[in-house]
Amino acid sequence: MQVPEVPDSAEIRFQAKCRTRWSDEDNQGVLNNAVYLTLLEESRFQYFHHLGQIGIHGHFTFVLGQTNIRYLAPGRGPADVIVDICTTRLGTRSFRQAYRVRDAANNTTWAEAVADMVIWDSKAQSSAPMPDNFRAAIADFEGL
Repeated sequence: MQVPEVPDSAEIRFQAKCRTRWSDEDNQGVLNNAVYLTLLEESRFQYFHHLGQIGIHGHFTFVLGQTNIRYLAPGRGPADVIVDICTTRLGTRSFRQAYRVRDAANNTTWAEAVADMVIWDSKAQSSAPMPDNFRAAIADFEGL
């Protein structure tokens, strides 16, 4: 499996603020791996809210196609967390985002990840072309 390619934090324009809970830890006293997917999801919501691209009732126009997470240090709860998030590729029906999950108190990187998101037509139950306004909002913000 390839190591996720995540730009340096200084190059990433958006940082989401999240929080872990004590109950997010497993019996080894570290964050359960599923919690990281929730942190990525929350950071995506904040990112697209910032870009004005969250639909009515908070709905996304895309679904998660695949993700790759590399765990670098044990996360803990409760803790304030920073998730650096950026879009690194825009396709015709999908896009890729990169993430770095950091402890806000000491800047320790807990994990790095990439995720491929697919534009989704929920009525047709299939992928769809990326809307022009969605593409433009991301491209303008990221300089893509």
